[in-house]
Amino acid sequence: MLVRFWGTRGSIATPGPGTIRFGGNTSCVEVTTSAGDRLIFDCGTGARAMGSELMANALKPLQACILLSHTHWDHIQGFPFFAPFFLPDHEFAIYGPEGGRRSFHQVLAGQMEYAVFPVGVNQLPAAMSYHNLREGTHQIGHARVVAQYLHHPAVTPGYRVEADGVTVVYLCDHEPFADQVWRGDSAPGRLESILHEGDRRHARFMAGADLVIHDAQYTPEEYSSKRTWGHSTYEYAVELAAAAGVQRLALTHHDPAHDDAAVAEIERRAQALAERRGSRLEVFCAYEGCEVSIRPRQAGGLSISEPMLSSNRAAPSAAHVLIVDDSSDLRLLVVHGLTQDGMTVSQAGNGAEGLRLIEELHPDLVVLNLEMPQMGGMEVLRALRSKPGGTCPPVLILTAHGDESRIQACFNAGAMDYLSKPFSIPQLNARVRACLVRAGKS
Repeated sequence: MLVRFWGTRGSIATPGPGTIRFGGNTSCVEVTTSAGDRLIFDCGTGARAMGSELMANALKPLQACILLSHTHWDHIQGFPFFAPFFLPDHEFAIYGPEGGRRSFHQVLAGQMEYAVFPVGVNQLPAAMSYHNLREGTHQIGHARVVAQYLHHPAVTPGYRVEADGVTVVYLCDHEPFADQVWRGDSAPGRLESILHEGDRRHARFMAGADLVIHDAQYTPEEYSSKRTWGHSTYEYAVELAAAAGVQRLALTHHDPAHDDAAVAEIERRAQALAERRGSRLEVFCAYEGCEVSIRPRQAGGLSISEPMLSSNRAAPSAAHVLIVDDSSDLRLLVVHGLTQDGMTVSQAGNGAEGLRLIEELHPDLVVLNLEMPQMGGMEVLRALRSKPGGTCPPVLILTAHGDESRIQACFNAGAMDYLSKPFSIPQLNARVRACLVRAGKS
């Protein structure tokens, strides 16, 4: 398998003398298998140069699959400038996450409206097909592709590609679930010692991979003021990759404020951390033009078990969400955020009212505050799950406490996921959408 980096910058393209070494184009990675499958991850501004080279070397019509992590601008801005789209003999299957108010096809069309671009997406001469992609395992060409949602203020899957006896994992953009990685009473280096279940799940997703391409936009010093923005530190990526037995780690999505010297320093610090952990992990900062050829190891890589899912589904319909909370301010924030995203939202001012409305309204999802003084969220959960023969909606917990034992008790009582307070509206919307898709409600 051959991996080529065409864009490694995050947020916005940053061309200039200070970004020559690592590059100034935004996210775009090309993976080619021995069977000839071409998988393109994201279409940031790096896609323009990739398209030009593909056209220059094409001896026959091109076929490729484009897998978008999400439709934030730095991941799609190169899409209108990808030259092979403008010739009729080429064929592209474009995959993107379902779960937003608009389909990813509609978002791509939006950035190519006539007011801002002279060619509409439906005028592109190449054969284009669009596929909604949800969590689970998908067969794309000869490759096994597993999708898993990341922690970002948009519905954003990471991708694990298994082909040719090797595994490549693309994890961009992602933010740590917990403020710290390790449990206080355990030594770093083992998956079960990771503090938060979300981070453990993230580490298991990359377990045993030959190459992990991971968001590392911030230094640990910068991260404290960037929480909820949806990005990682090099420290987090190294810690989890080392614990997960990853062979090589490519740090990417470099911050636009980081010039070549700053990225080189991040690389040095990341390599030193891996060495302190006693890990054989090879760490480097990805750069434009970087090529990584991956051959099977003698022992072979690991494969993770996920259900096989169809990649085609109808666009998500408007969902009905019930917010259960005794704080009117928090209820109004949730109502405002979710109605902006096209959902219908009902409100309950306490746990007892919430249980009654669940019976009456049958919502698609319940957003439940854990810290209510009278009938708390845990009591509501247990009462909800104890009803005989009832169909229980999925539950998203809101909590101000990071106590792992409390969170685990919520999961044991039947919660699907949780969101830490304070949170931003984009974070809320993304987490709600992910829960709805996982539960088959959209």
